[in-house]
Amino acid sequence: MSQNRKADPNNKVAAENRKARYSYEVLDTLETGLVLSGTEVKSLRGGHANIQESYASVEGGELWLINSYLPEYLQANRFNHEPRRRRKLLVSKRELSRLWQSVDREGMTLVPLKIYFNDRGRAKLLLAVARGKKLHDKRETEKQRDWNREKGRLLKERG
Repeated sequence: MSQNRKADPNNKVAAENRKARYSYEVLDTLETGLVLSGTEVKSLRGGHANIQESYASVEGGELWLINSYLPEYLQANRFNHEPRRRRKLLVSKRELSRLWQSVDREGMTLVPLKIYFNDRGRAKLLLAVARGKKLHDKRETEKQRDWNREKGRLLKERG
């Protein structure tokens, strides 16, 4: 029985940080699990989450997602969650120590790229180990993107 991933309602992006690849040079990515309450999962499925200003941090031997916004689930009344609370990220000890070393020694940043639901319906976070770009690097990225767009137009015209 073949499974069509695009038709699967569980396999979808709930939130994406599109500006992260512009502001940061992504060196490595890592899939992490999220510790969420029931109303947070329902809110994520609604698709109104925001991770634009969020980051991950290693504190007390654990990995935390800080400043992410998951809006309250309207049908939950008094059992709702706090929209901007810190959320624990699930990684193995080996991955945690590798992330901690890259942040502490090399001055990298842990930037969330997207929150999505995998094939099993579990919420996952794609976390990037990144280095901040300088202004001239951002200009170079923009030039490269414009050139690729123009090149595509020229190839399309000449057929």
